[in-house]
Amino acid sequence: MMPYENATSGRRALDEIQKILRTFGAASVGIMDRFAEGEVLVQFEHHGQRVSLKASSKGYAARWLKVHPYNYRSKGTKNDHERRALEIGQVAIYSILRDWIKGQVTAIECGLLDFEAAFLGQILLKDGRTIHEHVTSSQWLQIEAQQ
Repeated sequence: MMPYENATSGRRALDEIQKILRTFGAASVGIMDRFAEGEVLVQFEHHGQRVSLKASSKGYAARWLKVHPYNYRSKGTKNDHERRALEIGQVAIYSILRDWIKGQVTAIECGLLDFEAAFLGQILLKDGRTIHEHVTSSQWLQIEAQQ
């Protein structure tokens, strides 16, 4: 069994994300389903800092299929089983994002973290990449990994 595999909140979780971020003081919030990539993208702005979060329903589905492989007892065809995994992944990532954002915002409000510590990797740079994307693509990181 995987966490969130029985989640049912689906799109309601996205509404909750907007409510959490609005209450937190976000100046803007945008949520986009990127169907071809199997991703959900949440972006918001808080006190001039732009943040971008991505979650992959395909990634969740792939892990779900490892935990629940197709076999002779599975209902339907292998394609049906894979389609079910993707549907479960789509619902799960909405709930995962909601809970992660709620946790980070709560940590900030309670003084456990400041905004930058909570969202550092997801803060957008002027070139449109996140800090995480910038750091992981940097030459110095590749050089350090080789040593």
